[in-house]
Amino acid sequence: MSAQQADLPPEGAGAFLRLAFGNRSFVIGLAVTVLIAAMALLSFIWTPYDITHLVVANRMQSPSAEFWLGTDHFGRDILSMIMVGARNSIAVAFIAVGIGMAIGVPLGCWAAARGGWIDEGLMRFNDLVFAFPALLSAIMITAIFGPGAINAMIAIGIFNIPVFARVARAGALSIWPREYILAARAAGKGPTLITVEHILPNIASILLVQGTIQFALGILAEASLSYIGLGAQPPMVSWGRMLFDAQTRMMVAPYLAIFPGMAIVITVLGLNLLGDGLRDILDPRLRRQR
Repeated sequence: MSAQQADLPPEGAGAFLRLAFGNRSFVIGLAVTVLIAAMALLSFIWTPYDITHLVVANRMQSPSAEFWLGTDHFGRDILSMIMVGARNSIAVAFIAVGIGMAIGVPLGCWAAARGGWIDEGLMRFNDLVFAFPALLSAIMITAIFGPGAINAMIAIGIFNIPVFARVARAGALSIWPREYILAARAAGKGPTLITVEHILPNIASILLVQGTIQFALGILAEASLSYIGLGAQPPMVSWGRMLFDAQTRMMVAPYLAIFPGMAIVITVLGLNLLGDGLRDILDPRLRRQR
């Protein structure tokens, strides 16, 4: 049995699926995540109403059989806006996590492989980045380069880099002293080949769990940036922008803030539950405790 297979269930994919669907957090998180993703994908081809078509006669309609979640001050359907806003929030968070993984994981693995002043310098730089709150850093970056969804992706992605670098480094450092790594080095394999063949497959599970956590945080960060006007710009729809537009109408139409707020809460909760479930399933120590 190879080293990469040592921490996996011996029965393979079937055992993994039994563990996965026997975990309540994973099942609930997966169901919520799939529902939100399906709603976002559906919005590309169909929404109950066209959100670019303003019907002033329908403005500020309460939830009804015609408009399930009501309409805003421009007469736009809230359900349609939430569906379109879902794809924008998911796109920003997905690309931001991709930026963090693509740059942070190689940096963390490189630091673990080289050690010495490179490792120390990278970790001190991470500490410097973590000294600033994530949202504050994103606000500063978008304020410098200008508001917009693309700059929001970059700003959130930059903060994700040290997060994934630290996680990858910690996971790699625990694997480098193992016997099969020493055997690979004795066989003449270099640090890069060892990292690709042995280190990355063994830390993939913790990176996956961290990815779901950062995805949830990315959706929160995107909503926060859009709320203060530094994220997606009109006419692009964002859940955070919907909350901003609703804040002056809370007393007369609370549903304007309740529904996009619940969309954010449900999405982040689903991703966190999915991450917790994946951690329980993929961590062999937790499996043995159960």
